[in-house]
Amino acid sequence: MTNIRVGMGYDIHQLDENLPFFLGGVNIEYKKGIVAHSDGDIVFHALSDALLGAAGLGDIGHFFPDTDIKYKNLDSSLILLDVLEKLKQLSYCIVNIDVTIVLEKPKLQLQIPNIKDSISNHLHIPINNINIKATTSEGMGFVGKGQGLACYAVVLIEKL
Repeated sequence: MTNIRVGMGYDIHQLDENLPFFLGGVNIEYKKGIVAHSDGDIVFHALSDALLGAAGLGDIGHFFPDTDIKYKNLDSSLILLDVLEKLKQLSYCIVNIDVTIVLEKPKLQLQIPNIKDSISNHLHIPINNINIKATTSEGMGFVGKGQGLACYAVVLIEKL
């Protein structure tokens, strides 16, 4: 059995006026927010999928289906904490995280330290083991037109 495993997660959502906008547990001030069944925190969603994938447990849709009304407006940190508990039960710890957020606006440079801090606090891993990048799609596609955003996450976990 392998002691080190890699997982990759991805999430994408539309943006619309006057909705909450959470990234990695941080409330981002912006005129638009994320359209979603839960609170739409794409960073926590992509991270959860990456961690579940690394552990061979499927995806968040299996555990938190968007067809179930009890998950309507769910705080995505609860999803991430549930995934962390599943990893602990299997004796996995998180080695490092790399996240890429793709959106045109708002610019996230000043928010990235807050997002890293939030992830560190939620997952109980050193902030130096977390990397967050933000990029644009150069005006192409629905993300480039400011109609949505996407997030990619890659994680490394290790069996204790």
